Amino acid sequence: MSVIAIDGLKKVYGGGFEALKGIDLDIEEGEIFALLGPNGAGKTTLISIVCGIVTKSAGTVTVGGHDIEAEYRAARDMIGLVPQELTTDAFESVWATVSFSRGLFGKPRDDAYLEDLLKRLSLWDKRNNLMMELSGGMKRRVMIAKALSHQPAILFLDEPTAGVDVELRRDMWALVRKMQADGTTIILTTHYIEEAEEMADRVGVIRGGELISVGKKDELMAQMGRRTLKVFLEQPMNALPAALDDGSISLADEGATLCYDFDGHADENGIPRLMRTLDELQIGWKDLTTRQSSLEDIFVSLVNQESSA
Repeated sequence: MSVIAIDGLKKVYGGGFEALKGIDLDIEEGEIFALLGPNGAGKTTLISIVCGIVTKSAGTVTVGGHDIEAEYRAARDMIGLVPQELTTDAFESVWATVSFSRGLFGKPRDDAYLEDLLKRLSLWDKRNNLMMELSGGMKRRVMIAKALSHQPAILFLDEPTAGVDVELRRDMWALVRKMQADGTTIILTTHYIEEAEEMADRVGVIRGGELISVGKKDELMAQMGRRTLKVFLEQPMNALPAALDDGSISLADEGATLCYDFDGHADENGIPRLMRTLDELQIGWKDLTTRQSSLEDIFVSLVNQESSA
């Protein structure tokens, strides 16, 4: 079931800049959806429109069946947003910051819920600390607590781990999975490929205001991913012999490694033929490894395809 439905969404800013060029996208209830794209691709504009921060130029957006303009309050009540920038009152305590945010949505006081929320975010011991006393990572946790304070069904995370160290990034990933297990639908924008690869159920790739690919992470990798066979040679080669120079084979590591790119899902992957050719040419090798293309490889491929179109 789609909890967010986006149809023909466009945004044109003053001066004629077209930030979004007709986006069609459905977000399923309970999933983690990652929106990947380079800076300036339209990621933040897209979620800002859904969250009611930016006005759309054309198209329709519904959240839980509520139109974001005609039924703004009902739609917005379902959404929590963690923006890219950390914006809090430095002289407020953690508890005051989170409880005030709940009040902004007209929710009745519920200290038990906020206590549980802060404990799940490892913030309970910091509840009386001023925001100015917290580390960057703790401040980001408070931003998540603020976004969840009114118990939304949907959470938007705009570049959630930007500027965060690797250890805290993995803590954040674990936290997001916990929120999904609690039933929250999560949409994150990121340019960290590993973040999408680690967490997302589905991935969308946006470039130049256009959604150029959407699919389940595993299906996207199966559809577009390539495999690379690396053959570690006994003796380095200065150049490929003519029998191996077919465009799918290259040399790496100063000629010590032969790399063969192939489609891992094809009936004939060409590896037996390659190994026979190596034997016929009396090219000795020590070891073999294969590697599946990552989302990063696929992302670069998609962007390059779009650029050359």
